[in-house]
Amino acid sequence: MKSALPISLWLTFALCSSAFAQSAPAAPAEMISNYRLQHGEGRVTPDSTLRRIAREQAAAMASKDVLDHGVIGSFSSRVASSKSERAAENIAFGYDGFPKTLDQWIDSPQHRRNLLMHGASRVGVASAKSPTSQRTYWAMVIAGGYERSRSRSPSAKRTTSRHAEQACRIKLLGLCL
Repeated sequence: MKSALPISLWLTFALCSSAFAQSAPAAPAEMISNYRLQHGEGRVTPDSTLRRIAREQAAAMASKDVLDHGVIGSFSSRVASSKSERAAENIAFGYDGFPKTLDQWIDSPQHRRNLLMHGASRVGVASAKSPTSQRTYWAMVIAGGYERSRSRSPSAKRTTSRHAEQACRIKLLGLCL
């Protein structure tokens, strides 16, 4: 009888923990990925550089209590450190939670277009609360084109292959001897 009580407590705790985990809100990257998958686009993964850019934008908007893409500089200059070929930014204020903010962006054609950017693979999302108005400001930066950025230029490939050809005395079945 004594061992039945600890087991039943453990089972109750395990079931409650599981139910709590299932009811916890999904992370922004997961929610954005789910929306993208429903519309034929690929998943996005959280990116620390994009999150930093979004965090700086949200904090600047909150500190000045203004919704403005250019509050701390042009988007192109702020996103340059991400080394992506293309990127977009969504901003908003008003909702404390991300799910309602995401719904707000989905309902806006331009913001929806950014969420569904073809080839996007990374995202950063952040929020900050204004100390004066208590508004929550949100920023999302989504980006893609990392794969192409890493590939070498065509001229670099040509130089390497010419150098390799000059070092070959005999080429047999694709092997350089």
